[in-house]
Amino acid sequence: MRRKQPQDNAQPSSGGQRRLRVGERIRHILSKVLREESFLDPHLAEVSSLSVSAVDVSPDLKNAVAYVMPLAGRNAEHVVEALNRAAGFLRSSVAPELEMRYTPRLSFRLDTSFDEAERVSKLLNQERVQRDLNAPSSDED
Repeated sequence: MRRKQPQDNAQPSSGGQRRLRVGERIRHILSKVLREESFLDPHLAEVSSLSVSAVDVSPDLKNAVAYVMPLAGRNAEHVVEALNRAAGFLRSSVAPELEMRYTPRLSFRLDTSFDEAERVSKLLNQERVQRDLNAPSSDED
């Protein structure tokens, strides 16, 4: 007897949904900790506002990458380095509220999605692109 082959259009596994939920929960907790905690590191102490835009969690839930951007992007690389130095402390701050058996190891990366969105916006606003977008279609005969 032959086994059925899995379908390509199958729904995402519950593990994928769990990763998304855990990532979003970590994002909320990290935002709160970063807003309320006072840090000794000068690069973190001077950051008045830090946006945690997304957290990607590995399939085994053991690692998480948080994408961050300081307000106005000032000293962004230094802030990310400082966050990675403080990752152990931040992990221990996240753990009690996360309520999981194991808290994922945290690492931080600069969020470049804002820069990419601005680049695409500039491209779309170019005169030559606008002319192509506004050109009458050949289907209207």
